[in-house]
Amino acid sequence: MQTITLGQDGPVVTPLCVGTWAWGDKLFWNYGSDYGPVQLREAFEASLNGGVNFFDTAEVYGTGLSEEFLGQFIKQIDLPVIIATKYGPMPWRFTGQSVADALTASLKRLQVEQVALYQVHWPFTFFMSQETLMNALADEVQRGRIAAVGVSNYSADQMREAHKLLAARGVRLATNQVRYSLLSRQVETQGIVDTARELGVTILAYSPLAQGLLTGKYSLENFKEPTGARRFDSRFSRKGLEKIAPVISLLRELGDKYDRTEAQVALNWLIAQGNVIPIPGAKTAEQAKQNAGALGFSLQGDEVAKLEQITRTFR
Repeated sequence: MQTITLGQDGPVVTPLCVGTWAWGDKLFWNYGSDYGPVQLREAFEASLNGGVNFFDTAEVYGTGLSEEFLGQFIKQIDLPVIIATKYGPMPWRFTGQSVADALTASLKRLQVEQVALYQVHWPFTFFMSQETLMNALADEVQRGRIAAVGVSNYSADQMREAHKLLAARGVRLATNQVRYSLLSRQVETQGIVDTARELGVTILAYSPLAQGLLTGKYSLENFKEPTGARRFDSRFSRKGLEKIAPVISLLRELGDKYDRTEAQVALNWLIAQGNVIPIPGAKTAEQAKQNAGALGFSLQGDEVAKLEQITRTFR
């Protein structure tokens, strides 16, 4: 199985990660309606069976339920699982001790003594300076409670600052988790991808299937008025679907060549960028199997270039 190192000297993981935002979340994902703990356990097992043992969660996902589920599932197996979770810099957290306390709570929910990757969920620290935050994270690396430090939604300049502050403590910034897909390539023009390569920081790509747009499920042929949060996303309108139709057509063409789905090709394109790990969500076994199918094949250079060219308008 292909592997990738987080950052320059972080944990070695699979080049695909399982997103667990939907695990226990009712606000955005309607947890408890058409899926529950049984389906999540099946998704967890299907991911492992597909060769993916890297899971990304956060203390705010399902207000802690996501971490709890992951912890329960891990305890029921005898296989190595690599965990990434996130710290939320809330307004009322303004001391280094608050970082330690949040980590303690996450470790308790996960039922582990260390997480492979501990990430800052967003760059707004309110009453806590980046220096205080990064020093608190460096302290936890030295304590052995986290193996590597990451950030999320950081700009190129913010990432550079975090990297500098950690380096002063002898700790390398390992990752930056950002929105990145064939239909969301702004991180390239914003300099985030290039800066990450320069600093040796791995990009973790959330929403790598653009909320399902890259699965081929949404098309002009079977158009329905979008519901829920998708009502506010113009990409799901008739005009939006018309714009992405050529992209889906090329994904389908390449999928036919490799006996893969459009989604699997789209995920493989991200992996082909090098130093990028997509994080598709999985709340059912079928979704987990589909995600794992993004591994085991590699797009050729000219195919990667064709997808890059046809999606340049999404930069």
